[in-house]
Amino acid sequence: MTGHRPFSTLRESVSPERQARNTAATKVALQELALHELRRAREKSQDDLAAALGVGQPAVAKMERRTDMYVSSLRGYIEAMGGTLEITARFHDTEVVITNFGDIAKEPALNR
Repeated sequence: MTGHRPFSTLRESVSPERQARNTAATKVALQELALHELRRAREKSQDDLAAALGVGQPAVAKMERRTDMYVSSLRGYIEAMGGTLEITARFHDTEVVITNFGDIAKEPALNR
């Protein structure tokens, strides 16, 4: 394959300043992801999450397509990937972590 070079060779030719800008841009991009993108970034399959949640793979696919869901369902999804869910309200002058969802994880989720 003429004209093709390994990505590692191309990366070495990029200036350190450009590499730093690329790294920063990647971090910003990873801060805003849809659920399916987050799952892929965490290198998890829908089957992995389904097993952790005790549901079938179609239920995970459905959850990823939802635009609205229970906080407890979202918390379970995030915890199945090894994370924790925090809900923060942002105002022009402050940020407040909402704490009254802490006990929801102990309650049965109705629409998972």
